[in-house]
Amino acid sequence: MRPFPDAAAALRQSPIRAVTFAVDRVGGINLGQGICDLPTPEPIRDGAVRSLDRGVSTYTAYAGIPRLRAAIADKARRFNGLPVTSDDEVVVSVGATGAFAATLLALCGAGDEVVVFEPAYGYHIGLLRLFGITPVGVPLRGDAFAFDPADLAAAVTPRTRAVLLCTPANPSGKVWTEDEIRAVYAVADAHDLWVVTDEIYEYLAYDGHRHVSPASLGAGAYARTVTISGFSKTYNMTGWRLGYAVAPLAVAERIGLVGDLLYVCAPEPLQQGVAEAFSMDDGYVDAMRRDYGARRARMMAALDACGFGARAPDGAYYVLADIRPLAARMPGFETDLAAADTLIERAGVGTVAGSGFFRDPARGRHLLRFCYAKDEAVLADACAQLVDAFGR
Repeated sequence: MRPFPDAAAALRQSPIRAVTFAVDRVGGINLGQGICDLPTPEPIRDGAVRSLDRGVSTYTAYAGIPRLRAAIADKARRFNGLPVTSDDEVVVSVGATGAFAATLLALCGAGDEVVVFEPAYGYHIGLLRLFGITPVGVPLRGDAFAFDPADLAAAVTPRTRAVLLCTPANPSGKVWTEDEIRAVYAVADAHDLWVVTDEIYEYLAYDGHRHVSPASLGAGAYARTVTISGFSKTYNMTGWRLGYAVAPLAVAERIGLVGDLLYVCAPEPLQQGVAEAFSMDDGYVDAMRRDYGARRARMMAALDACGFGARAPDGAYYVLADIRPLAARMPGFETDLAAADTLIERAGVGTVAGSGFFRDPARGRHLLRFCYAKDEAVLADACAQLVDAFGR
């Protein structure tokens, strides 16, 4: 067999998905992958079923059905504060990952560089590498994941094409402040860089933290930004694979054309279903945030009882926990990979090894990511199993 191209040959199973297979083999509880196994709201499910009953089964325009694009544009104006002037600035995609892939191919070429903030979502780094784009890491420092603008300025080279900003962030839970975002744009403006945002956890900010959409910070910010989000996390529908990008008209058109080549369009029955989300009462999001806040408290209490070093996240639904306190008192926690195996074997709980969130895996060897987007009873069982196995 002829050899694979370098980019394909370098591909490995994502550690996020790998933990799902590993924990399923022992019948354990998966606190690794952000599967989000809570029920999808009935209006969305019913809308998809009605579409199927009507025989909706054909292609849509590559950018999505008109009523969904109109609803997203309205939401982007009202909630995100984006100066969207036309529904044509919205592109519906096969998941936020599909929007991200199409955006990269629309804005960047092989040999370009994109700045990522570490710890970073592994799929972001993986797609960049697959497309021949070099991810350049900028560290977020300390357990509060502090941003130093000087680190970003130092990372920019003549090959830098864009800055990727995830807020609220996976895996750190960092909610970027307006001042921090403005500092990012100061560098982007100085070097004429695109800013690509991943805002899939936009409704999940806790303790008074407020989500700020970067592209809302003036017409200049919007002109150089692609805003990516989706429905998976907010509406518990990760398997539906529906996301979107919002960008200035000329950029949105390029993204849509690339998406047309990659996957033609998102499935219409599911688009029709998710369009019903915008008719739901605003109280849904408030209740979701409260529920996740309670799950976060339960998760943090269990981690503290076990002795992990962990800071409550400001947003999203993950906790990055330091395994070194446990390594100091028991075997099985020498590295993140060993610790992930130990949790599965001794507690029946799956987590994600921290090395997958860094370009240099050694920087994450002392971290595990826990996801608390679980049914409350399942999460309670997982926490009890952790405390039984490792509690001090």
